Amino acid sequence: MGINQEDIKLDTEQEKGTVDPAAAAAACEKQAEEMENPGEASAGENAEAEALEESEVDKLKAEIAEKDDRILRQQAEFQNFRRRTQKEKEELGNVVKQDVLKSLLPIIDNFERALAAETVDAESLKKGVEMVHSQLMQTLQDKGLKAIETEGQKFDPTFHQAVMRIQNPELEDGTIAAELQRGYMVGDAVIRPSMVQVVAN
Repeated sequence: MGINQEDIKLDTEQEKGTVDPAAAAAACEKQAEEMENPGEASAGENAEAEALEESEVDKLKAEIAEKDDRILRQQAEFQNFRRRTQKEKEELGNVVKQDVLKSLLPIIDNFERALAAETVDAESLKKGVEMVHSQLMQTLQDKGLKAIETEGQKFDPTFHQAVMRIQNPELEDGTIAAELQRGYMVGDAVIRPSMVQVVAN
């Protein structure tokens, strides 16, 4: 237990020979109470510390609740964004499909006119089919369709699919000998590779 100021004062006065009996009695009484109840001072300090801890806990709980609420709001906003994006994507896809199909309608009209003709010789029929094919290809090219080149090209698995290998001494190994089915691209994306014969001497 520490020395308190009254004890020091009492000792000093005793040294000087001028002790106040009332002050001495009060100091002794206080000292006796502290010796009898040494835990009272520490109990008060403990209570104050516990109150401070509870305040900190309440503050942390409030911060956690606020962060949880913010996370829930962000999740809800993200879900709404995903639904909105999906809907816009579907709507855009429908617009693109409608545009492509609309551009094909004149070709269908030409096929129907050809089929409605009563007397058509083979040469006229062939010429009509060629015209419709040309119209169809032009329409698709306008939409971004592009045929993959194969004639005289080296085999490239990015653009070509080898379905046959043949020997041809006149051609270098890996050269495309013939195209069996035409491949197509849209922009830089291959939507169908060309099926080809490849030279393998």
